[in-house]
Amino acid sequence: MAQKNHTTNLTELLLQCVVQPDPMLSMLEWLCAQLMEAEVSQQLGAEKSERAESRSGYRCGYRPRRLDTRMGTMYLMVPKVRQGGYIPFFVTERKRSEAALIQVIAYNRVRKSK
Repeated sequence: MAQKNHTTNLTELLLQCVVQPDPMLSMLEWLCAQLMEAEVSQQLGAEKSERAESRSGYRCGYRPRRLDTRMGTMYLMVPKVRQGGYIPFFVTERKRSEAALIQVIAYNRVRKSK
């Protein structure tokens, strides 16, 4: 997979988020979107719209999903994958809340202590 030059104008991003009703929630939404795109690209072996011999699957749009956090409710556009599906690492199946993320962390902490 070709290394893509990821650059983000952080000043512009910060200004876009500050004008939102909840700037921290807006920044969290942006971060989650970036994490999902990176995770799907890793899973498929290619960036969005990239042609690669090592590609193991294809994207087929997005689906809206609600995520409840202590900061508030946000709506994410989760990438869809044709075969195998995709669930973001910070959301377990059918649990769209911060509690799901906390359960995953607690499970891993208990497993490591054994």
